[in-house]
Amino acid sequence: MSRILVTGSSDGIGLETARQLLAAGHDVVGHARNAERAADLRAAEPRLADVVVGDLASLAETRALAEAATAAGPFDAVIHNAGIGGGVPERTVTADGLERIFHVNTVAPYLLTALMPRPQRLVYLTSGLESQGRTHLDDLQFEARPWDGMQAYSDSKLLDVTLAFAVARRWPDVLVTAVDPGWIKTKLGGPDAWDEVDEGAATQVWLATSDDDGARVTGEYVKRHEIQVANPEASDVELQEGLLARLAELTGVELPR
Repeated sequence: MSRILVTGSSDGIGLETARQLLAAGHDVVGHARNAERAADLRAAEPRLADVVVGDLASLAETRALAEAATAAGPFDAVIHNAGIGGGVPERTVTADGLERIFHVNTVAPYLLTALMPRPQRLVYLTSGLESQGRTHLDDLQFEARPWDGMQAYSDSKLLDVTLAFAVARRWPDVLVTAVDPGWIKTKLGGPDAWDEVDEGAATQVWLATSDDDGARVTGEYVKRHEIQVANPEASDVELQEGLLARLAELTGVELPR
């Protein structure tokens, strides 16, 4: 039995991931953005060992979430599931002055990773659109480029893969993977998506808990239990180190060696 944290588990793929883990007999700590959503999550899934609360669009709340999650651990695995989509017509900035998609999808999982004790396994959710992402270390937040919400989303999902590969390289004692869940019928995926939510959760559940040789991999990009070829920029060590440096600068927290 493992103890696992799933971020963004109040609905969609995150909730299904938590439910599959619970059904397999694992201890699961959920996460919700605010107290109201946390209460709804506890009511919807009373088997959860705990629910931690924090808005990932806030650096202060993410730091507090890391502290609360650390107290609720230790964890055998952390699944960084939370994220937001790119269907927004205008660039939006959080209270911390960060572009919102980049903040939630990339900065928050980095900060949680850097602040929490190392688990045995880390899983970061990405998207097939990472293949269309581009790494602009000098303009990660569309401050100079014309705004394009879907490009911002694709970029953030590429950066999630880059982050996963960088952490895998820095922390060889941890199994670190990035997962493309597919195009899933959720609020984020939209009504035209073709994959069911249980399919969208199964691979990260397997990677977080299984002793299969296929699940005990690190520094890999995985979809449907199979290793895929990621955007080549994610494997560029110079870009990895550049991203870690920029994230450390933005958050004031360096990834421990």
